[in-house]
Amino acid sequence: MSNQRQQKPTLTGQRFKTRKRDEKERFDPTQFQESIIQGLNQTGTDLEAVAKFLDASGAKLDYRRYAETLFDILVAGGMLAPGGTLSDEVTCTEFCLFKAQEDMETMQAYAQVFNKLIRRYKYLEKGFEEEIKKLLLFLKGFTESERNKLAMLTGILLANGNLSASILSSLFNENLVKEGVSACFAVKLFKSWLSEKDISSVAASLRKVGMDNRLMELFPANKRSCEHFSKYFTDAGLKELSDFARNQQSIGARKELQKELQEQISRGDPLKDCRRTGC
Repeated sequence: MSNQRQQKPTLTGQRFKTRKRDEKERFDPTQFQESIIQGLNQTGTDLEAVAKFLDASGAKLDYRRYAETLFDILVAGGMLAPGGTLSDEVTCTEFCLFKAQEDMETMQAYAQVFNKLIRRYKYLEKGFEEEIKKLLLFLKGFTESERNKLAMLTGILLANGNLSASILSSLFNENLVKEGVSACFAVKLFKSWLSEKDISSVAASLRKVGMDNRLMELFPANKRSCEHFSKYFTDAGLKELSDFARNQQSIGARKELQKELQEQISRGDPLKDCRRTGC
């Protein structure tokens, strides 16, 4: 009995140390990156094989903890440092969104990879939205081609319901707006989105998250007018989006007028001419 009592702490301690060592190895972010990159290098440009690899790897790798790492690699080929530059700590892969061909067919195929991954591992949904918000804030750190691919992919994912339109809030970042990056990116994004869905569907998604009245914020304050918005997007081939924004501004002006009239009536003031010039 005495010997057994003495052995218990020793045996328990050994098991505990083993578990800690195994856990450290399993949850090592460097090892996680290497595993994903090695798998992508083996599957290459076969996106069906990529989807199967990611599906199987979720059972062995900790996607929940390293969602950001996973999505950085799938989009940019490796971990992204602040600002959007690739970290040089680990070898990157050439088989990622940013290295893919810049056309809608290829972007639709990549969208299916993300769709299958998130549908299989539902807990990645929130992390994926956070990733896209972060990537939009990093736009200045990407090349024009990389931005175009990201815009096209985002538009398709918005159309498929894989993303909420709330992610567009990142485009209202002051620096991106000031340098015209936001508006340029929005053109590509909405073209992609409207190639998949009609303007009614796009409008419904925007209204759902309160983005329908914020599109003017894609431009600096001195250019935030209905005329400038309309010309910019009409010239870019997005007249239906221009018409939608114009309509939203008119609705907003009417609501403001109605509110002012109601306030005058409630105060018993004589009604004034409150006509406003809409867009």
